[in-house]
Amino acid sequence: MPLSTAAPGSVLFGGTTFDAVLFDMDGTLISSLASVMRSWTRLAHEFAIDDVRVREFRFHGVPARDIVDTLLAAREPEERARALRRIVELEVTDTGDIEVLPGAAEALAALAGTGRSAIVTSCDRTLASARLAATGLAVPEVVVTADDVARGKPDPEPYVLGAQRLGVDPARCLVVEDAAAGLDSGRDAGAATLALATQSHGDALTADVVVPDLGAVRFEVSGAGVRVLAA
Repeated sequence: MPLSTAAPGSVLFGGTTFDAVLFDMDGTLISSLASVMRSWTRLAHEFAIDDVRVREFRFHGVPARDIVDTLLAAREPEERARALRRIVELEVTDTGDIEVLPGAAEALAALAGTGRSAIVTSCDRTLASARLAATGLAVPEVVVTADDVARGKPDPEPYVLGAQRLGVDPARCLVVEDAAAGLDSGRDAGAATLALATQSHGDALTADVVVPDLGAVRFEVSGAGVRVLAA
C-alpha cells in the first residue's frame, strides 16, 4: 500500500477514536537489526546451520522458538531447546547499538500514564526487558511477550491478549507494526492497522494506513480515547 500523503494535522483513520494503541517493538519502536543478524549468524556457526538459510530466512516479527523450529526442523527436540536458549543468551547480551526509531519516544510519551497503550512483541520477556532497558523509553505497564502466548504472530493471540490486559475490545484498538506477520496478527484480532515502512517498502505492507515511521504521526489523547493525526 502506498505511503500516506496526508497533510500535517490531518486526522487519519476517518477520525476514529481508539480505546488503545498496541505497539510492536522491533522495527516499530526500536531497531535491533544489527544485534539480530550478529546473534543468528553466530548461532548458525555454533549449530552448523547453513548461513545462507539464516540470511534469507524471513524471520522478522516471528518468535525465536518458531525460527529455531524451522531452521533446525530435522534436529532432535533437545538440540532445538539448546539452540533456543543460546539465541536468547546471545541477543540479551548484545544490546549496545540498539536504536530508538524516529517518533517512538514521542509516541510512547504521549500515551504514558493513560492506560491506553501496550507493547506486543515476539521477543521473550527476558529479551524484551533487556532491549527496552537499553533505550530509556517510557515503557507502558502492559507488555505482552512470546512467553505469554501459545501461538505467536501471525496468529491473532498476541494482540487479542494485549487488548484484554488493557480491558478493551481488540476491535477498538489500533495496532502499529512494521512486519507482515504482525499486521496479519493485528488485522485478524479485529484491530485497525498502522504500518511503518521502517524495514520494508510501503507497497509491500497491507494496512489501513502506511507511513514511513512514527515520526509521521502524532497521538492525541482525550477522555474519549486516542486519535491519530498526520505530523
